[in-house]
Amino acid sequence: MKTVVVVNNNGMGQAETALTHKLATAFLNMLDLGDKLPTHICFYADGVKLAVEGSPVLEELQSLADKGVSLVVCTTCLNYFELMDSLAVGTAGGMKDIVEAQWVADKVITL
Repeated sequence: MKTVVVVNNNGMGQAETALTHKLATAFLNMLDLGDKLPTHICFYADGVKLAVEGSPVLEELQSLADKGVSLVVCTTCLNYFELMDSLAVGTAGGMKDIVEAQWVADKVITL
């Protein structure tokens, strides 16, 4: 089953930043340790902040990328937040890339 995870927040859920980062770290660790991996993780809106320098989840994301998970980070969002030069993991892609990943997925999970 092809699964895509969508990350559109700087963390997981709606709470204080420290907690949302802690939850995102735990979620990504569980994905990494599990026997089922998503085909893609797509980042847009505030979610792109998790893929740039200084993010608390870079190690987890890099481990998932090393296992073959495609990390697609919205170019428009990176440019909007002036973070393009800070992209630390994944590939900058357009909305077309994000839509294509979702179309071929059997399941889309939004954090």
